[in-house]
Amino acid sequence: MKEFEIALKIGKELTEEQLRAEAARKLGVQPAGVGTVRVVRRSIDARQDVLYRYKVEAFRAGETAPEYALPPYQDVHDAEPVIVVGAGPAGMFAALRLLMEGRKPIVLERGKDVHARKRDMATLATTGAVNPESNYCFGEGGAGAFSDGKLYTRSSKRGDIREVLHQLVAFGADPSILIDAHPHIGTDRLPIIVEKIRQCIIDHGGEYHFDTKVIDISPEFMEEGVGEKSVATLGHVRVSALTPEGEKEYKASAVILATGHSARDVYEMIHGKGWALEPKGFALGVRVEHPQWMINQMRYHGKYQPFMPTAEYSFVHQEDGRGVFSFCMCPGGVLVPSATEEQSIVLNGMSNSARNSKWANAGVVVQIEPGDEPEEYRDRGPFALMDFQRDVERSMYAYTAEHKREGQNPLAAPAQRMKDFCRGLESKDLPKTSYTPGAIPAPLHELLPEHVARRLRRTFPQIDRQMHGYYTNDALLFGVESRTSSPVRIPRDPETLQHPACPGLYPCGEGAGYAGGIVSSALDGIACALKAAGREMGREMEVVDN
Repeated sequence: MKEFEIALKIGKELTEEQLRAEAARKLGVQPAGVGTVRVVRRSIDARQDVLYRYKVEAFRAGETAPEYALPPYQDVHDAEPVIVVGAGPAGMFAALRLLMEGRKPIVLERGKDVHARKRDMATLATTGAVNPESNYCFGEGGAGAFSDGKLYTRSSKRGDIREVLHQLVAFGADPSILIDAHPHIGTDRLPIIVEKIRQCIIDHGGEYHFDTKVIDISPEFMEEGVGEKSVATLGHVRVSALTPEGEKEYKASAVILATGHSARDVYEMIHGKGWALEPKGFALGVRVEHPQWMINQMRYHGKYQPFMPTAEYSFVHQEDGRGVFSFCMCPGGVLVPSATEEQSIVLNGMSNSARNSKWANAGVVVQIEPGDEPEEYRDRGPFALMDFQRDVERSMYAYTAEHKREGQNPLAAPAQRMKDFCRGLESKDLPKTSYTPGAIPAPLHELLPEHVARRLRRTFPQIDRQMHGYYTNDALLFGVESRTSSPVRIPRDPETLQHPACPGLYPCGEGAGYAGGIVSSALDGIACALKAAGREMGREMEVVDN
């Protein structure tokens, strides 16, 4: 087998003839001596000429080309259950892996199914009414179901990414995600895939329970022996949840806790039980919106043509000891309100598979580490950064409440032109925006925490050196982008992946602080499912006699 690269000017097709001819040359054989040839990676190189770069595997005739095969899903109607709390990427892929392992996933989701969520999100955008259980963060599919659907992760150490991508293709994603360097699905296609995943789980014997909000988790032990020789063996983990019919209990030997980065009540429940939590760094800043044609022109160096893919960007910059970076860039996308609580303003971005809106948006955020929060938060233990995050979101709402016009959506976002922000000037008018609730001219340079605003002001002109034209007053900044990741970590044993205070509980995904995005969350869900399915039953714990 040989690996090689082919570079073609974008817009041209890589033909089978070209592929086999290049493979024959690399293998040192005639074209007839070439067996399987396949593209394993495709990327765009716009550093000079705009090129597609293909990474290719070629095999001689007669050589066996390895194929990736997923383990089969098993019938688990009568199998031992595992409770999965949360139906986002971590929870869904944990449940799928449990099917492969012959365990019955019981999925508890506080929000609604992915179709019903759409109505609540439409209401949120048009009236500003927040359903705290059904919004852009909560509900089937999690925050990832209504986003750009980016499927790349920086780490290959988390697990086999192919398991995630091949399953998504099996449920309806375009096979191009298997080879694109920056694969995405699109928010118009993701809900259909999410529904198919749910149906697969149910057809094989798993369960889904929507409108089921977990309010308590407790391990139940069985004591064996007498006196000093007594031991306690984990019997079950009990989960209590609120449902439309009242409080219900579920029991299983293992619970995978995959509640997402915005389930603040879950952190409070764990803290109330005296179990360990830790503050965790996150990032906070603004959502930046440019006209998409500007991004196309700057990224393709003025050579953009309509047949080219919609341009995207990313950057990482260091400013005063903290990272400033782009986050969740949505080319050809729109801005959406992502608050999960009343009287808060949070923004995020989403784009359809075609990425064909007139705007491009991205979070541009500043790294926040424990100790970066103001002094008044430092006595709040693991909630110092979470409370800081919440108060910044509320300050944006408070500004809107004071300055919005009569009849304007209460989630209209404070906004400022980019150069005005950097110069400390209030914008007299604002350009058109994709954000349905609307924008209100605001001094974001004053509303944001000082250390965040200062680093952003210094960063935007610097980025213009990399992407000439980025620093412009035609770009609009919105407050606030704050849900980049969880500001709290739920600790777990690095070997067993269980919480130290609750055997059988597997903190998982973004909400537990171990992932950041669809793929990394899915991989963490798979890892927790494997541990939950293979965990040695009857684990003993010493009981101390009083």
